[in-house]
Amino acid sequence: MAGADGDDSLYPIAVLIDELRNEDVQLRLNSIKKLSTIALALGVERTRTELLPFLTDTIYDEDEVLLALAEQLGNFTMLVGGPEYVHCLLPPLESLATVEETVVRDKAVESLRKISQEHSPVDLEVHFEPLTLVMPTLRQAAEDKSWRVRYMVADKFSELQKAVGPEITKNDLVPAFQNLLKDCEAEVRAAAANKVKEFCENLPEDNREQIIMTHILPCVKELVSDTNQHVKSALASVIMGLSTILGKDNTIEHLLPLFLAQLKDECPEVRLNIISNLDCVNEVIGIRQLSQSLLPAIVELAEDAKWRVRLAIIEYMPLLAGQLGVEFFDEKLNTLCMAWLIDHVYAIREAATCNLMKLVEKFGAEWAQNTIVPKVLGMANDPNYLHRMTTLFCINALSEACGQEITTKQMLPVVLKMSNDQVANVRFNVAKSLQKIGPVLDNNALQTEVKPVLEKLASDQDMDVKYFAQEAISGKSVTLVV
Repeated sequence: MAGADGDDSLYPIAVLIDELRNEDVQLRLNSIKKLSTIALALGVERTRTELLPFLTDTIYDEDEVLLALAEQLGNFTMLVGGPEYVHCLLPPLESLATVEETVVRDKAVESLRKISQEHSPVDLEVHFEPLTLVMPTLRQAAEDKSWRVRYMVADKFSELQKAVGPEITKNDLVPAFQNLLKDCEAEVRAAAANKVKEFCENLPEDNREQIIMTHILPCVKELVSDTNQHVKSALASVIMGLSTILGKDNTIEHLLPLFLAQLKDECPEVRLNIISNLDCVNEVIGIRQLSQSLLPAIVELAEDAKWRVRLAIIEYMPLLAGQLGVEFFDEKLNTLCMAWLIDHVYAIREAATCNLMKLVEKFGAEWAQNTIVPKVLGMANDPNYLHRMTTLFCINALSEACGQEITTKQMLPVVLKMSNDQVANVRFNVAKSLQKIGPVLDNNALQTEVKPVLEKLASDQDMDVKYFAQEAISGKSVTLVV
């Protein structure tokens, strides 16, 4: 033991060596987690000259131990003497960045990024940048014979871009990214397509637009009509984000035609991804331009065979309506919104009902009274009991937004009349509706109109109808009834 020879200063590193050689993984892990304490005991000079070389030479262990080491070294700047000496941490971290286990490599790269910010410009050039000597390896990987290697390069491209900086990105990564977007394997193209927005965002601002328009956009245009639907879908999920980077004129001239093509793509996932990201484009070019360019395609998608596409259109509708204005909406989109109420998919009918409520909140009760309410109430006489039930769901959603007068005078009589419906499901939904709209009604309507109907339903032959009627009578929403 070093202490026995009278040199206590060697004791910490001797203990570390012993523990790192121990067969127990947990002991080795604990010793790594105490590295900062050991470094403090040794002092900055001996940490640089003894501890770090020892760690660099002995980097072989369980992944768990290596992961802890990679994390610890990211916080070692002051323990080696501050920014002036931070470059001493590069050799062990560089070794860790080449181990087989992905999580260890990722943590080592994360720590390298962290300490790179603590290098002076000179030290970055002298000590850190020689790590970009990785470019030959990266170029080889981007052209590797195995598509899985090229796929991993594409998948990690944004991280690579941030690590190497603007100059290397411009000179080396742009051509590599172009090649990945044109790769012969669909999986590689899809991974690269998924990174298009992020890659463009991180390009140097002074020549970002020129790089995108000259080098990236031509590849993107080819991918819009790619033969593989996964590639097209990946692109559709990010392409709208290019509009905020390229600005209004470029979006109108170059991107809108691509969006239109994707809205008409045979693959529903592509159409869905475009619809879901329309907001990005709206912010850049304005709703008028958007509606003129894309509205016909949006209207067509409102009747899409895939219900998730129809659902995405419905969810976008309140925003579209609010920005188009009431006249344009009534002319172009009102009919669609009513048609969704009788869709054969319940999720669409439910979303369409919620959509109506949001529209009334935007356009007001008077608009609802003239435009929406008569059509909704007309469905109460529909032969299909599901459509009659939709009337009740709409009344539930609209009552508060429409207010007491419209609810009492127009909606309530229809609900009460439906209490005689032959279908039990309709009758028990009448009971639920009366409970829902109760707080909107005045006391007189509750006592003279609602109470008798609920009492009648409470003695219905159907158990569900009885149950919901009794719930409504005793429920907090209709306390005036009892």
